[in-house]
Amino acid sequence: MRKPVLNIVTLGCSKNKVDSEHLAALLDHKYLIRHDSDRKSDVVIVNTCGFIGDAQEESVDTILEYAELRKKGQIDKLYVTGCLSQRFKKELQAEIHEVDGFYGVESVNLIAADLLKEAPLPQYCSRRVLSTPKHYAYLKISEGCNRRCAFCAIPLIRGPHVSVPMENLLEEARQLAKQGVKELILIAQDLTYYGHDIDGKSHIVELVKALCDIDGFEWIRLHYGYPLGFPDELLDLMRENPKICHYIDLPLQHISTHILKDMRRGVDREQTIGFVKNVRKHVPDIAFRTTFIVGFPGETEADFEELCQFVKDMRFERAGVFAFSPEEGTPAYELPDDVPDEVKQERVDRLMEIQQNISLEINGMRVGKVEKVLIDHLEGDYYVGRSQYDSPEVDDEILIRAEKELQIGAFYEARITQADFFDCYAEVTYTK
Repeated sequence: MRKPVLNIVTLGCSKNKVDSEHLAALLDHKYLIRHDSDRKSDVVIVNTCGFIGDAQEESVDTILEYAELRKKGQIDKLYVTGCLSQRFKKELQAEIHEVDGFYGVESVNLIAADLLKEAPLPQYCSRRVLSTPKHYAYLKISEGCNRRCAFCAIPLIRGPHVSVPMENLLEEARQLAKQGVKELILIAQDLTYYGHDIDGKSHIVELVKALCDIDGFEWIRLHYGYPLGFPDELLDLMRENPKICHYIDLPLQHISTHILKDMRRGVDREQTIGFVKNVRKHVPDIAFRTTFIVGFPGETEADFEELCQFVKDMRFERAGVFAFSPEEGTPAYELPDDVPDEVKQERVDRLMEIQQNISLEINGMRVGKVEKVLIDHLEGDYYVGRSQYDSPEVDDEILIRAEKELQIGAFYEARITQADFFDCYAEVTYTK
């Protein structure tokens, strides 16, 4: 008997991706699972993002696209879950009647139970059906956030910080290693807060050490930290343990003290600069990825110029820039949105141009160096890979001409031969 086809369409961040993979694992005995497929499906689940305006618009458009297919009888069932559904469930139910069920962010087991027509399943499942290439995977170590930044809707959507028990994470990680995962990417809204909800202390160093002891992983990458209370011990571990990538993804958001105060970040200009310098002191070759918000209420031209100079001085290896988007229910929503949209976009463009030139200079310094490269996929005439300094989907890629056959998911040593703004070209010097 043919298994019905279930297509899980995941929008937004890697945390959503993990939720979709857990959901797929609960259903794959009954359904043929596809992730983000454009092929014919019997059932579609849209896992939405509701973080900022653009993400919300994309989520609504995607729901409407599949609702039209549901109306035409081209799919049998349509379900919606994730952040947008958590935040605007009543509004969506009132407007889009073709959806068979709306669920929030903690409803993976409820969706599975409804589809399987069984009693609610256990809240936590360590098994995953990966949507990523089989050689890398994300590990979500906690849910929610306690920081309460003025602009951020995540605590409203996902609730307070809740750590996944360490024994669950280690079991999940061991299963991923058995599946052939070689790069494990730790994610959370605030990575270094892990464990605080259990006994008031950070246990991130203990967790990372335990993960390093699992056979199979060659790279462990850290995503989404917070500058306040970041443990030096974690940086020392990064420097000393060859499994941990010399990479950190930590949004700083701004540098002007009064903007940081209005953002409720808990740090000022001097603390922020001191933090960046301390990170580089402990791990001199670290690739520091960060993000900034421009056009926050009250941001003057002088504030923005201060931010530009900060980026020039700190020379971040990776940076993204977002225009402020007022989110209903957040403290910043009550502030006057006094920076015009065209000024916000102009500031985004100016800051990204500065970062683009920095990126080109930094990549240029890599030419001639030999780096360990993980091959992600083949695209046209090039194998596309990454170094330890690059996270998948968001960072630079290393392109190697496909003159010799390379194995997807394998590591090679490659010499950088040419640099571009956000990519490098290389040739393989050694096959592992």
